[in-house]
Amino acid sequence: MIDNPFYSHEFHGDYDLVSIGRLDLEEGGSIADCQLAVATFGTLNDARDNAILVTTWYSGTHQIFRDVYIGPDHALNPERYFIVVIDQIGSGLSTSPHNAPDEIAMSNFPKVRIGDDVVAQERLLREHFGIETLQLVVGGSMGAQQTYEWAVRFPDKVKRAAPIAGTAQNTPHDFLFGKALVEAITSDPGFADGEYKSNADVVAGLTRHAGIWAVMGFSTEFWKQEVWRALEFGSKEEFLAGFLEPYFTAMDPNDLLCMAWKWQRGDVARHTGGDLAAALGRITATTFVLPINEDMFFPVRDHEAEQALIANSELRVIDDVLGHLGLFGVAPTFMQQVDRHLGELLAR
Repeated sequence: MIDNPFYSHEFHGDYDLVSIGRLDLEEGGSIADCQLAVATFGTLNDARDNAILVTTWYSGTHQIFRDVYIGPDHALNPERYFIVVIDQIGSGLSTSPHNAPDEIAMSNFPKVRIGDDVVAQERLLREHFGIETLQLVVGGSMGAQQTYEWAVRFPDKVKRAAPIAGTAQNTPHDFLFGKALVEAITSDPGFADGEYKSNADVVAGLTRHAGIWAVMGFSTEFWKQEVWRALEFGSKEEFLAGFLEPYFTAMDPNDLLCMAWKWQRGDVARHTGGDLAAALGRITATTFVLPINEDMFFPVRDHEAEQALIANSELRVIDDVLGHLGLFGVAPTFMQQVDRHLGELLAR
């Protein structure tokens, strides 16, 4: 285990660690005591039928949803709904390579799939809160992968689904993007085959990793229009050094690799022998598919092709020049669009 102060209440605010017990994994092996970091907002009603599940993305935790997406002025309104944000396995707050017991810590951490996250989340909601159905499952990027997994694996439990900027079946392009992220980290000699003593030992790899996100996470228009000036940076170099690099270099390399591995292999068609249409045909939830128009690696056309296979679904395109990392809600118009779409979905 490694002590990394970034993964603490000081940086992420209030959350609880809930044990769901032993989690047997799709790829083999198990996590003997799987603990999930959970943040809740609002009150669960007596019928236990006002719950919304929010799933997290690569490198992200419940913090971004608390700060940007959830509130009385948003569609995710804690005065009306009981909103549960569960940090995915490998997030650094839930059971992850850097904080796991010695026998599965660091390079010994088992392979985890999106399906494992969803099975763990369903167990937590049912056993800890007594929640059997969800008014909505929503998440962005890797959270969208989990949203699709929920809707396909547990169709009777999901009334509405809103995958944002993420696909049900990962594309070859995204697999290669993930491969570049992995190689940026593991090629650092300080990585030491995953047995480094501190994330600071891998700062060069994490910095390269941040640089790849700069190329693909933001759109070409973001850089062309110098949108970083609106964020009070004087140059693109200052933006990298002052925003992206500090964001990623605080994180644990093995945790990022755990998430990257399952992101690369996200695919609901695993439930139907590789037949994506059959898998998405299982979805009974009213579904709004929400791509971002300038997203460099989850383009609208990929969302559109999947949405066409989902009954009772709509494609709702979000306009944001930031591209994929528009998910952080930096542009003032982003949450206006998300709230409008989610509000209409919840009114169905």
